[in-house]
Amino acid sequence: MASRGGSPKAPAGARLVLLTLAAGQFLMALDSSVMNVSIATVADDVGTTVTGIQGAITAYTLVMAMFMIPGGKIGALIGRKRAFMIGCVIYGCGSLTTALAPNLPVLLVGWSFLEGIGAALIMPAIVALVAGNFATERRPTAYGIVAAAGAVAIALGPLVGGVATTYFSWRWVFAGEVLVVLVILVFARRIADAVGETRSRIDLVGAVLSALGLGIFVYGVLRSDEWGWFRPKPDAPSWLGVSMVVWTMLMGLLLVWLFLRWEARIAARGREPLVDPAMLQNKQLTGGLTMFFFQYLVQMGVFFVVPLYLSVALGLSALATGARILPLSLTLLAAAVLIPRFLPDVSPRRVVRLGVFALLAGAVALMAALDADASAEIVTIPLLLIGLGMGALASQLGSVTVSAVPDSRSAEVGGVQNAVTNLGASIGTALAGSLLIGALTASFLTSVEQNPAIPADVKSRAAVELQSGVPFLSDAQLRAALEEAGTSDAVTEAALDANAAARLDGLRAALAILALSSLLALFFTPRIPSTQPGSPRT
Repeated sequence: MASRGGSPKAPAGARLVLLTLAAGQFLMALDSSVMNVSIATVADDVGTTVTGIQGAITAYTLVMAMFMIPGGKIGALIGRKRAFMIGCVIYGCGSLTTALAPNLPVLLVGWSFLEGIGAALIMPAIVALVAGNFATERRPTAYGIVAAAGAVAIALGPLVGGVATTYFSWRWVFAGEVLVVLVILVFARRIADAVGETRSRIDLVGAVLSALGLGIFVYGVLRSDEWGWFRPKPDAPSWLGVSMVVWTMLMGLLLVWLFLRWEARIAARGREPLVDPAMLQNKQLTGGLTMFFFQYLVQMGVFFVVPLYLSVALGLSALATGARILPLSLTLLAAAVLIPRFLPDVSPRRVVRLGVFALLAGAVALMAALDADASAEIVTIPLLLIGLGMGALASQLGSVTVSAVPDSRSAEVGGVQNAVTNLGASIGTALAGSLLIGALTASFLTSVEQNPAIPADVKSRAAVELQSGVPFLSDAQLRAALEEAGTSDAVTEAALDANAAARLDGLRAALAILALSSLLALFFTPRIPSTQPGSPRT
C-alpha cells in the first residue's frame, strides 16, 4: 500500500479483499432482518414473549448506535485491520452465544450486546479499509459493492430466516454466522492494514456523551410505536401532556450538542477529539452524510412496508415474500457495480439525483399499484426502480464521504457515517410504522362508524378499545379473533371489509412519507460534488 501522501494501491488479491469486506457488511446487515419472520418461534424457544424478542432487537440497534462513533475512533487508534478482526471475534462469540441461548438473558448478552459491540468495531473499519486498500479511482466500485452487499442482506434476510425456521431451526442462522466469521478471519490476512496516527488516549468524556446522546435519541424513536410521537397513547408515559418520545429525542439532541461543544473545546486545546468538529463544516462530507441518512430512511421504510403487504395483506409465506423482494437485489447490485465500471468519470451529483428520482418513482408506483385484489407481481416493477435507486446511491456516497477528508480520518468518517445510517434506518422504520398504524386506525374506525350493519354499542366499544392503534392483521387473524369474541356473521364480514381497506390506506400512508422523504432529499443533492474524487475540477 502506498503512503498516505499518494493514492493507496490495491493489494494483489484486491478482489478477495473486497469480497472479504463485503462479506463483513453482508453479515452485519443480515442480522438486522433475518429474524423478523421468526420472532414468535424464537420467543417460544427461549421461553419469553414476542415483546421480549422485539426488545432484544431494539437493544441490538441501541448498542450499535451508541458505540459506532467510539468504534471508529478505536480503529484509528489500534489500526483498522486489527479493529475489524477483533470486532469479528466479538461478533462471532455473540452469534455462538445466541445460537446456544437457553433463555432471554443469554440471548440479550449474545445478540444485543456482543454482536452490537462487534458491529460497532467492524462497520467503521470497513469504510477505512476500503480507503486504505483501493486507489481513489477504484473506490466508487468498492464502496458500491460493499454497500450493495448490506442492502442485499436486508432483502435476503426474510428468505434466509424463513428457510431456516421452516426446515431447520432459527439457531442455525446464528451458527452459520459463526462459520462466516471464521472464513472472514482467514481471508482478512490479505487485507492491507491502515494504522492511524499514534494517540495518547481516547476522549472518554466525548465517548460517553456521544453514546448517551445517540442512544437516547434512537431509543425515543424506537419507542414511538408504543408511546406515540407527540400525543401519548393510553397508559403510555408522558410529561406535560406530551409523549416521552419527544422528551427523549430532545434529551438525545441536547447531549449530541454538548458532545460537539466538548469536542470543539478539546480541539481548541490542541488535544485529539473523538470527532474533529472541523470535519462537520466540510460541505462535501455533510452532503454525503445527509444523503446516507435519507437513503437508509427510505430503504428501511421500504423493507418494512413491502414484506407487510406481501405477507399479511396477500398472505404469502416467508419464503414467497423473500422471493418477491429479490428483483430489488438484482437492480441494486447491477447499479452499484456497473455504474462505476462503465461510467467512471460520471458526475456523482447526477448519479445521486437519478438514484433519488428512482426511489421516488418506485415509491409512487408502489403506492398506486396497491390493491386488495392485486397479485404479488405488482411489486416487481416498483422494486426494480427502488433497487436501481439504492444501487445508484451506493455506487457514489461512500467514496464521496471518505474523499472529503484525508485518509487518516477515514475511520472517524466511518464511525460518523454508520451512526448517521443507523439514525436514518431507525427513523425510517419507526416513521413508516407509525404512519401505517395511524392511517390504518383512522380508516378502520371510519369504516366501522359508517357501516349500518354494525350495532351502535359495538362502534362505541371499538372506538374506545382501539384508540391506541389497530394492529396490522391478516384476514385470517382478524376472523379468528372475532370468532373467539363471539361476534355475529354480519359484524365479522363488515370488520373484515373495513380491515382490508384500512390495511391498504395504512400502507399507502407509509409509502407516501417515504416518497416525500425522497423528494426532500433532492434539496440536499447540490452538496454532492459534480466531479469524481481525484478528477480535475472543471
